[in-house]
Amino acid sequence: MTIQEFRDYMASGKPVIMFHQLSQEALRITAEINGKYHTPEELHALLEQLWGREVPKTVGMFPPFHTDCGKNTVVGERVFINMGCKFQDQGGITIDEGALIGHNVVLATLNHDLDPAKRQSMSYAPIHIGKNVWIGANATVLAGVTIGDGAVVAAGAVVTKDVEPNTIVGGVPAKVIKKINITNR
Repeated sequence: MTIQEFRDYMASGKPVIMFHQLSQEALRITAEINGKYHTPEELHALLEQLWGREVPKTVGMFPPFHTDCGKNTVVGERVFINMGCKFQDQGGITIDEGALIGHNVVLATLNHDLDPAKRQSMSYAPIHIGKNVWIGANATVLAGVTIGDGAVVAAGAVVTKDVEPNTIVGGVPAKVIKKINITNR
């Protein structure tokens, strides 16, 4: 199966199946990313291998970084991903330009069935992080969530529902704390 066939399959809404070849490749590349120092240029090349697409030169990352697949992540210009992040991207992760992802953030696009007899079954839904979003350290964003442009997710929050643009959310589950006043400069 090609990377594009995998992406098309996951976009189709069909039942989740494990793509062991992609997972093994992700494990190999993340072991390389996490195993020693790389110059920004070397890290960029490894991210392009991991994500299977062109990555803007302005994307920054401080390893370690972990993913179970890697081939269904898209990042925009000036995205920064801090240390210890874990992306479960089989369902699709899009991070728009200028987003900041804090230490140990988890983006989880897969979920298990609640019925114990069907617990091995999985469903998936994409995560979309808008422009200039800031996700604080140790936050978790769950499957199907969209975080609007300019929003802030407080450290330690668990985001289970969409977040409106220019809104601060926090807590478990995350709730609106306040709206951000945008001033024209």
